[in-house]
Amino acid sequence: MTAARDARREDLRGRLIEAARARIQSAGLAGLRARDVTADAGCALGALYTAFADLDELVLHVNSITLAKLGAALQHEAAGAAAPRAKLMALAKAYLSFARDNRMAWRALFEHRMTPGVPVPEWHLAEHAVLIQHLVDPLATLLPALDRPELLARARTLFSAVHGIVTVSLEDRFIGLAPTDLEGELLTFVATLVAGIESTSGNRRRAVHQESASTLP
Repeated sequence: MTAARDARREDLRGRLIEAARARIQSAGLAGLRARDVTADAGCALGALYTAFADLDELVLHVNSITLAKLGAALQHEAAGAAAPRAKLMALAKAYLSFARDNRMAWRALFEHRMTPGVPVPEWHLAEHAVLIQHLVDPLATLLPALDRPELLARARTLFSAVHGIVTVSLEDRFIGLAPTDLEGELLTFVATLVAGIESTSGNRRRAVHQESASTLP
């Protein structure tokens, strides 16, 4: 009896997640309504609250799927790049491509807010690490002197910069880039940033070497 009940609940959860995912993908997060989702899933309105605590929890599970797909896209694109510069540029290109191809689902990752006073669950916060972790390894190669907290901070800064360029451009803000220019300018920005890091690191290594040489008898 318990196994059958659990199976029915998981089936209901799956139908609700898919219905919410389809609604978000077609109309965005702002238009998501519990009544529409349950109608699409073929269940009563109250059934949603037997499967999830509320609509917010349902959205978290939809966003979880989006993050998994984004992570796979980033991993696939970066796998073919060995050098840090090539890897970071590949990641930026993959991020832009995913945002373009999954516009509404991608926006929902950043638009969703929990009810005031309700924290985002730890399991979902951990899933968002996919947006940062792929940047850490190439940055560690470029900046070997940084410790882990510093690398994470630098990775967040780089992600924020790339995300900002993508967001203001895809949302057609007046300061955004034209669609024809966006990818080229984004990749140029990342390449320029990496060149600056490489130059700074090279100068620092030369300074250390010179200082060491000057202390030799």
